[in-house]
Amino acid sequence: MKRISTVLPFAILLAAQQYQSKEQKLPRAVAPQPVPFSHRTHASANCVDCHTTALRAERAGIPQPDRCMLCHRGMKDDNESIRTVGQLLANSKRIPWQRVYRVPEYVFFSHKKHTGAKIGCDTCHGPVASREVLEQELPVSMASCMNCHTAKGVSNECGFCHALGY
Repeated sequence: MKRISTVLPFAILLAAQQYQSKEQKLPRAVAPQPVPFSHRTHASANCVDCHTTALRAERAGIPQPDRCMLCHRGMKDDNESIRTVGQLLANSKRIPWQRVYRVPEYVFFSHKKHTGAKIGCDTCHGPVASREVLEQELPVSMASCMNCHTAKGVSNECGFCHALGY
C-alpha cells in the first residue's frame, strides 16, 4: 500500500499560517506629552513634514523646536504651548516627547524600507490624522509584523528583522 504523506510542504503551511502572540491591551495610553500636540489639527500636513526622515532613514524622526517654529514662529505669544516651544528653541533644548510606538532594541525596523514599499503610516500607527491625543492603537508584536510580511510576500527569515550576531 502506498503511504500518503500528511506533511504539507512548508511553503503551503506558511501561507496558511496566522502567527499569534500574547494579547496586548490596546489602546495603550502614554504619559502626557510635554507640549500638547494635536495630530488632528496638524493633519493637513504630510507626515514627513514633521517626521522628516521617514522616507530616507531607519527612524522617522520626532519633530523638535526648530521644525515646529518653521510654521509657528509668527503665531500669537499668548499661546502657552508655542511660547514653551519657542523657549526650548531659544535655549537649544529638545522637546522630551513620550514615545507612543516602540519595537524592542533587538528588532531592526526601517521606516525608509516601509515607506519605500508604499506602506502607509496608518498601517502600523492607525488613523493618526483623526486623533487629538495619540495612544498605541495597533500591536507592535512579532506576530503582527510576521502576518503583515506573509500577506505582502515579504521574508519572515529571522535575520531579516533581527541582528543574529553572526
